[in-house]
Amino acid sequence: MVEPIKLRVNGADRSVEADPAASLLGVLRGQLGLTGTNFGCGANQCGACHVLIDGAAVASCDTPLWAATGKDIVTVEGLGTPEQPHPLQLAFLAEQAGQCGYCLPGILISAAALLRRNPDPSDADVRAALDRNLCRCGAHNRIVRAVLRAAREART
Repeated sequence: MVEPIKLRVNGADRSVEADPAASLLGVLRGQLGLTGTNFGCGANQCGACHVLIDGAAVASCDTPLWAATGKDIVTVEGLGTPEQPHPLQLAFLAEQAGQCGYCLPGILISAAALLRRNPDPSDADVRAALDRNLCRCGAHNRIVRAVLRAAREART
């Protein structure tokens, strides 16, 4: 019998029955129904599965469940709501920063981690923070503009 594992996800306490070595991504998508976090490569190489763990962007595909226990986990669903989108979500819409959208959840999470630790990033700061997030659509410049816009608007 597997003992329930307690997680704090998007501000809510959750309990799951899973192997402690299971990937956080698998539990988020399969048991908690949080499918905004995407499976990309499964090897911490693309950023599609990034979530915030205690405010840092982390690849959930290779994070074992035990490593997230007792920590504050935020998925893309926890960034904002349809009624009150996160400033990054608004900026991405305004800058038309998405194309296919597969990479955007991970990019939004990485950008949120950046803005949390550096509310006034430079272009180079944004590019460095998003370096581990792959976008095959070529929307990089619009994505950088959107992150800089969200930072600027948050300061005003």
